[in-house]
This record gives sequence, structure tokens and C-alpha cells, in this order.
Amino acid sequence: QVQLVESGGGLVQAGGSLRLSCAASTPTFTRYVMGWFRQAPGKEREFVAAINWIGSNTKYADSVKGRFTISRDNAKSTVYLQMNSLKPEDTATYYCAADRRSNRIASDPTDYDYWGQGTQVTVSS
Repeated sequence: QVQLVESGGGLVQAGGSLRLSCAASTPTFTRYVMGWFRQAPGKEREFVAAINWIGSNTKYADSVKGRFTISRDNAKSTVYLQMNSLKPEDTATYYCAADRRSNRIASDPTDYDYWGQGTQVTVSS
């Protein structure tokens, strides 16, 4: 069992930045592909970004390309999401997730095995 704890959410004005963190409670953190998803009220959970075990391969949703950057620090068992040029439409609860199958970078939330509780990001216009 892997526990994931997100932090770093908050209220920010449009154009601002936030950095989300997700700490994993597993000594085998490098076995997992890590992803970020978000869910706005009344909408389905959607893929934001994901990163392979060593950080050499990443994948982004078109809506965040060029604005968001995913990274990981395996020594700290932590994955990050740097969010720049935030827009009101980025407002959502952001979730961290872990995929045990490290031979792919999935964007379907059903492919992920473990989830954090989420952190709220609100972007005001």
C-alpha cells in the first residue's frame, strides 16, 4: 500500500504560480510512474501530467503544456507540479496518483493504483 499526501494548493490570482508537492510513503518510489490529475466541480477527473520513474519522460495534457512542469525527487519520494501562468479554468482539486506499471505513462485515471486526498487550487480572475 502506498500513501500519497499532496500539499501546496491555495488561492492565487490569474497569471500567478503555485507549486504542488506529493510525498509518497514507500521505499520503492522509483517503481512507480507518478501522475497529477484534477477535478473541477461537476466535471470528470482529468489528466494533467505524468512522469516516468527516473524523470526522463513526461506527458502533459494539451491544456497545460508550456505552463505546467512535472518533476520528481526520488531521494525524497516526492513528485512536484510547478504551475505557472495560472488561469481561472485551472481551478480544481488536484490529485497525485501512482501507477505500478512502470513501462508506460498513462493518462487514464483508471490505470493508476494509488491516490492522494487532493489539494484545492483556486485561481481568481
